Amino acid sequence: MEPEVPGRAARRAAARGREDGKRGAGGTFVPEGGTSPSGPAGLREWPAVLVLALLAVSLVVGALFGFRSATVMIGVTLAAAAVLRLCVREVGILAVRSRFTDVMVMLVLGTAVVMLGLSIPPAVVDLPWVPKRTG
Repeated sequence: MEPEVPGRAARRAAARGREDGKRGAGGTFVPEGGTSPSGPAGLREWPAVLVLALLAVSLVVGALFGFRSATVMIGVTLAAAAVLRLCVREVGILAVRSRFTDVMVMLVLGTAVVMLGLSIPPAVVDLPWVPKRTG
């Protein structure tokens, strides 16, 4: 066995793609921005909490006022998640893959959901047992 040369471990870690050479669970590297944010426990995952709160508001709007506006709000929530992933350095569980991939996937899905929500036509048949809250 040959002796460790200073800097050899750092070169190995750099070759693997991380400065500290640590891998995440399952042997994969943690995505950029995917480490647990620092700060008090309740505020660490604030980007994810904000996205989940917007999603909850969208679902309440859907239950009260109809699915068309809720669909648009869900798409806007996905776009807001993409903006948070792009602008905030440590986003915790919003980081799944690389930053570029996460932002592009959320923007494409958000745009598609908004377009689908805007293209929902009005009801053609008036059914008495269906509530008139589609708006």
